[in-house]
Amino acid sequence: MTDEALRLLREQPSLAARAAHPFGFDVDRADHGHVEEVRLVTGGPLEVIAGDDTGGTYFRCADGSVLYASSEGASGLVGSTVDEALETVIGLPDWGAYANLTPEDGEAAVQAMAAEVAAEFLEHYGPGVEEQRVALLAALGLPERPRVELVRLLYAALERSEPEFVLLNAEEGRAYEPLHDRPLPPLWTPVLARGRADLAALRRGDGATRAAVESDAVRRRVVLRAAQFDRAEGDRELLRRLLRREADRSMTDELRLAAMLVGRYGRAEDLPLLHEVRDTDFDTAQGLSELPGARADGAELARWARDLDTLRFGSDPADEPLLLWTGLALDQGLTELARVALIRDLDEIELDQGRLRSPADPGRLVPQPLADLAREFERLGDLRQALRAQRLHTALQDTAWNRVSARLDQARLEREAGLAESAAATLAGLRDILADPGDGSLLYWHRVTLGRRVAQEHYTLAVALADAGLAREARTVLAAGDAILGRLSEAAARGVRELAEETATWVWGVS
Repeated sequence: MTDEALRLLREQPSLAARAAHPFGFDVDRADHGHVEEVRLVTGGPLEVIAGDDTGGTYFRCADGSVLYASSEGASGLVGSTVDEALETVIGLPDWGAYANLTPEDGEAAVQAMAAEVAAEFLEHYGPGVEEQRVALLAALGLPERPRVELVRLLYAALERSEPEFVLLNAEEGRAYEPLHDRPLPPLWTPVLARGRADLAALRRGDGATRAAVESDAVRRRVVLRAAQFDRAEGDRELLRRLLRREADRSMTDELRLAAMLVGRYGRAEDLPLLHEVRDTDFDTAQGLSELPGARADGAELARWARDLDTLRFGSDPADEPLLLWTGLALDQGLTELARVALIRDLDEIELDQGRLRSPADPGRLVPQPLADLAREFERLGDLRQALRAQRLHTALQDTAWNRVSARLDQARLEREAGLAESAAATLAGLRDILADPGDGSLLYWHRVTLGRRVAQEHYTLAVALADAGLAREARTVLAAGDAILGRLSEAAARGVRELAEETATWVWGVS
């Protein structure tokens, strides 16, 4: 298709008016834009092509797909081209009412919804909407498809929305919700797909797959996770091979998992292999230190494995932390799947900080998950979302030491994101805490690594400010860094003085 219908709507006001009312595709509203600034999670371009009278907006994406965003924070694809989107928008008046239907619902459900919509349109617009629908489709050169087929097209478009076409509020970074109410598939489903396929091939004795998995650390990890959730009696030999190869990576969670899975068989003859793996290096010796001794029997080995399984693993992927799945997604190149899952998790925490309550002390919030999210976003190179998580993490710190440490990380992220003035303000707040900590946690900050890091960040930021043409601000931060350096112990200041001299030369030279 060539999006010929959009050209006709733009060139013929009479057709445009008929599409706008009652079908809600108003090309004249394109000039008004959306109710807020938005962007795709992938950063791809968006072209506003129409709007409706509820404040919703139609965007054309780089590949020609059409994305609809409501004024209430929901979005999704409605067609792979503008023509296809118009077939749905016009062919299914009030198309949003059909968003929760699936092809499996059948024709009866579609016709029931059509009758309900027709009654509402009759009340609001009077008779003749059906005739208008048929005439407008013909005028735009679009086919008149059965409603059931249009529901299939709409369903396929909506299902394709995740993850590449997820829409974000550009200022806050929050993700729009789907246009439908169907639960989104859990992240582990696509993450484990390759591992499950490889595991099935290994069980069939596929030699090529065996060689590929045993030599590929990522595929091996995912296969082991697949085996964690799909345990079969006949897997012992393949698990032994994977265990031996995983030891090449030293101590990993997957090595511990492989040892547990082998140990669950309760075979005393597996103990020599398990001890060999444990003795690979210092880290494996520590990580598998509670492995039963060489003279243990199979029952003792099985008990160890079951206890480890209960403590660290389990057989339900829903019980595993999100960061396990996002990490495996990133390792497999499923970048946008990981990014969207992390963003939605951050959204939920931001809207309900009760998720951070300590199980042992419900009155206390534990902000560590936000630091973990910030780190994962950094790994993605998404400094905007990393900063969003870090700023919330900073706001929840309850000791002076933690407040300084969190502000230090926040200032670094702001600097790396090109927000040098924001970083300067964050460091100013950090210095206020050093001057008046309010508790005893910072008593020795000037003697330890924290003090060195604070001074180093001041000097690094001073250079960034100077390079940005902010000479006065650079000199202010440089002076603050010098004052902090003057308070450091000899050990903490070691290696910082040279940086201070280089920074001063650079800042005053640029000035």
